[in-house]
Amino acid sequence: MSTQVSLKGKPKRLAVLDYGLFEVHAGPRTIGICGFVVETEADEVVLIDTGFPAKYAVDADAATAEDELGSFGRVLSVTYDNLPEAQLALLGLVKSDVTLMIQSHTHIDHVGDMAGYPQAPILISADERALPRPLYWSGKQAMEWPARDYIELTEDTSIGDGFEVLHCPGHAPGQLAFMVRLPQTGWIMLTSDAISRASEIDEKFAGSWDDDLAIHHGDRLMALAKARDAFVIFGHSPEQWPELKKAPHWFQ
Repeated sequence: MSTQVSLKGKPKRLAVLDYGLFEVHAGPRTIGICGFVVETEADEVVLIDTGFPAKYAVDADAATAEDELGSFGRVLSVTYDNLPEAQLALLGLVKSDVTLMIQSHTHIDHVGDMAGYPQAPILISADERALPRPLYWSGKQAMEWPARDYIELTEDTSIGDGFEVLHCPGHAPGQLAFMVRLPQTGWIMLTSDAISRASEIDEKFAGSWDDDLAIHHGDRLMALAKARDAFVIFGHSPEQWPELKKAPHWFQ
């Protein structure tokens, strides 16, 4: 375990990965499952989150029953094309190209292929890593922590020029969000599930692991985005997802 990481190059471009579609019963609402790749000027490849476990592409109904996920929602579409290997291939990358993996948090739709990058250390909140197992899904902790080098954060941290990791507990004990500055686009804020959708702000983040913390960090993230005139990509926005540019296309 270490607490430091330093990228050699500035972020050069960022891609949104399409890990499939899920319907949350509450609402109901249809949400995209996303991950991100950030490439740096030093040819480093940072992967943020890995979507659902591969078993959901094999048989979503069986996987849902095994994980007892049906009380929360249902998978609408998770195919082999939505798994990390295929999404990376759209960008001309393979899994062994990943030099740093980041877990925004460890819910089931973010942690599915966490063990798939043995060459890369995993950056994660120390609060999340301190859990006996990844969160996975409520009452069904089916994953163990992979044997990896972990970089554990306890506060907002710059991991390189133009790449900030923001510690935002609320949705989950160790929720992370990100600010990435690109040469042409400028600042992009990746809220992850710290703000899953814009309407969650008005809803006061009801149902979070800690509602009050979620409200606090949601407010500070939006204030930071406003101060930097950042383009905000929400974690699971039904309105934004269909129009959002995704791999193989890049934000530059």
